[in-house]
Amino acid sequence: MARIAFLGLGVMGFPMAGHLAAKGHEVTVWNRTAAKAEAWVAKHGGARAATAREAAAGQHFVMACVGNDDDLRAVCTGPDGAFAGMSPGAVFVDHTTVSAQVTREMAAAAAAQGLGFIDAPVSGGQAGAENGVLSIMCGGDAAQYAAAEPVMAAYGRTVKRLGESGSGQLAKMVNQIAIAGLVQGLAEALHFAQKAGLDGEAVVDVIQGGAAGSWQMVNRHKTMLADKFDFGFAVDWMRKDLGICLATADEIGASLPGTAVIDQYYKDVQKMGGGRWDTSSLIARLRAFDKG
Repeated sequence: MARIAFLGLGVMGFPMAGHLAAKGHEVTVWNRTAAKAEAWVAKHGGARAATAREAAAGQHFVMACVGNDDDLRAVCTGPDGAFAGMSPGAVFVDHTTVSAQVTREMAAAAAAQGLGFIDAPVSGGQAGAENGVLSIMCGGDAAQYAAAEPVMAAYGRTVKRLGESGSGQLAKMVNQIAIAGLVQGLAEALHFAQKAGLDGEAVVDVIQGGAAGSWQMVNRHKTMLADKFDFGFAVDWMRKDLGICLATADEIGASLPGTAVIDQYYKDVQKMGGGRWDTSSLIARLRAFDKG
């Protein structure tokens, strides 16, 4: 069993850290809002720290799941950051979805201090975190990854190294690009079915086992048909991720015309007041468009 710090106890980090404690690891948590750390300790045991540096001191691994590039820099660097408390040879594992640029920046800073750094963004949403079945896409040194992989297995069903530093974040971009297209296609299909007078659930029962089937179809069609959008990854966060995808595409010369359009559709959803709705709310935009 390892000594582990977990930084960031949002809807993903809270259950992920819980799985580590359940596996018998010695876990110390830190969260910007101390009340969440207190609630985690009350539920799972372990300890909480007042700063990221304090949480990271003496740990074998430091896991983080925060919000964006700036949040990651803040928890890693500076006098109260995790790097200031970590011992040489310890490994920082970042589960945040951030740019490959900041990942490489933090990996270089870690290496300069004799620390390991693995970028390890996750897919599977809140349900995947709670059930311990996340997909984790990793980049970084092979030996450091090999050390961290058994720890990540506490909440990851699929954990895979895809290359050097930044590769995990690039793979997460692939994931988000694919999801955006799938959700828009499903939204249009369900909207069409309803406008055509068909029973949407009956249609999905027929087609979900064929070539049109997807995780989104199986898990989101009922709530989409019912206009319920509080079951998954928020539109505000999806726009953050798609912004990273589009900026990276410009850097590497990739063409993402569909993704760019769908990003603007999500902007429309935000204007409708749906920034905290889940990503399946693209169908609400279609219905609003129909109403003129």
